[in-house]
Amino acid sequence: MALLCAVAFIEASNAADRVFINGKIVTVDAAQTVASAMIVSDERILYVGDEEGARALTKESTPVVDLGGKMVLPGLIDSHTHPLSAAMIEFDHEIPDMRSVADVLAYVRARVEVVGEGKWIVIQQVFITRLEEKRYPTRDELDQAAPSNPVVFRTGPDASLNSRAITHFKIGEETQAPDGSKIERDANGEPTGILRGWNRIITLPDTGSRSPQEADRLKRLGTLFGDYNATGLTGIIDRNTSDEGMALYTEMEGNLALTVRVAMSRAVGNKESVDVIRERIRDIAKEPANVMPSAMLRTVGIKMFLDGGMLTGSAFLREPWGTSKVYGITDPEYRGLRFIPNDMLEAAVDECAANDLQFTAHSVGDGAVHALLYAYDRVAERRPIKHTRPNITHCNFMSAEAIRQMAKLGVSADIQPAWLYLDTRTLAQHFGEDRLTFFQPLRDIFREGVIAGGGSDHMQKIGSLRAINLYHPFLGMWIAITRRARGYEGQLHPEQALDRMQALRFYTINNAYLMFLEKETGSLEVGKLADFIVIDRDYLNCPVDDIRRIRVRETWLAGRRVYSEEEN
Repeated sequence: MALLCAVAFIEASNAADRVFINGKIVTVDAAQTVASAMIVSDERILYVGDEEGARALTKESTPVVDLGGKMVLPGLIDSHTHPLSAAMIEFDHEIPDMRSVADVLAYVRARVEVVGEGKWIVIQQVFITRLEEKRYPTRDELDQAAPSNPVVFRTGPDASLNSRAITHFKIGEETQAPDGSKIERDANGEPTGILRGWNRIITLPDTGSRSPQEADRLKRLGTLFGDYNATGLTGIIDRNTSDEGMALYTEMEGNLALTVRVAMSRAVGNKESVDVIRERIRDIAKEPANVMPSAMLRTVGIKMFLDGGMLTGSAFLREPWGTSKVYGITDPEYRGLRFIPNDMLEAAVDECAANDLQFTAHSVGDGAVHALLYAYDRVAERRPIKHTRPNITHCNFMSAEAIRQMAKLGVSADIQPAWLYLDTRTLAQHFGEDRLTFFQPLRDIFREGVIAGGGSDHMQKIGSLRAINLYHPFLGMWIAITRRARGYEGQLHPEQALDRMQALRFYTINNAYLMFLEKETGSLEVGKLADFIVIDRDYLNCPVDDIRRIRVRETWLAGRRVYSEEEN
């Protein structure tokens, strides 16, 4: 059948652009075929099979690429990125790697020298689970580092403030935290400086950093996408696309400057009324990227934030967090923060289903996961929802019941293995291994037939191994296969590990499904777009620890080479 399809395509296009031979081409098709030759023409794959068959379908003048025995994989896809913030975070100045509270305080002191006394210092997304001390910098420590400057240590939905910042925002013994937030206090009722759901309590000030122009944003996005290509990425999902981000992507697509396919989950806030949220969703449904999507740029749906963070101590859990020095939790009954009530959540899901948009929400804790599944189930009782491919973002803390319900409702998952790698050391200390039995339970998710895609939640810095959340996809695959973590002995519940082919599907065809592009990309099959990479070793058979060290030799997007190791 593949041969007949190939002949039809060749007759239609008259000639092949290139024939690739002498390779190990892992197709990720249903039969898990590994071929040796492939023909590409006019952006698409015309043939996949053996060398003899390829030569029979091409002319002597057709350019031949000898792969020299190297392995070819489908182009990789990241299910969760934040490209604009990641590209721009160091526009004003380079931010050092901070792996200890001492590093954080050294950075604060260095910024005081640069900005001068009295000016704001804001630190973004340095997660306490990854610090050597595994805790927030205290109010007193921040005071000592910057006695004359207000300081905000903002990490995810939570923050730690020094005394000058607390005074500025008038947070005292009598200050009441709005719904969906919490002010941590000491035994005397004084604010410790830790705010849960900080953006419901304070508004971050202007720090006086340089303001980029549109040309700066376009340039840095182009640099970031080039680095994505160097790691083998040909597609991404921006999981909280702003109006500005969509405009920039649209301009890049029009200028043929996109070197990755971009799917967008458009940002929708959780502080507005139900009517405003419904109207916002209807407006998104009318946008060109949704009405006339292309294979390069498309809206897939919307994204909201349902709960807080696992890395900061505010994910919404079914059981209490427990008191903790790591997270600064003093209330033994505290279960985290939930930002969206049931009626609002159900209304947003319903409006998405009515407008054929995918709904997803940041849902880290098992309490948030179950709440979202409840909303999906309620809406599914009155209107079709499966075709919108409803999704759960992060879903780190799961249950067997939740996985079965996801399979029943057709709900997909967007998961970040790098969190297992970077944060298990602290999570195991706080929760214990038994409570982490259903932490990123990938094998059970795959076994139940839930479609899960691997991503990074890349949000800061350019560089796959220097970013705040590492975005090297082969590291992600290695984590999913080994369930090993930095600074942690052994494996975290190895019974939940994926095999190599599952891990590859995790970053290819499954993510193509999340992008609504599985008929166009995600596997190397006749008729699909020629998105593929050439790598330096045999992914399927090399020693398992070599997987994280795989280098990409070339990256091809729609039959056009967008990265070559030799040229970089």
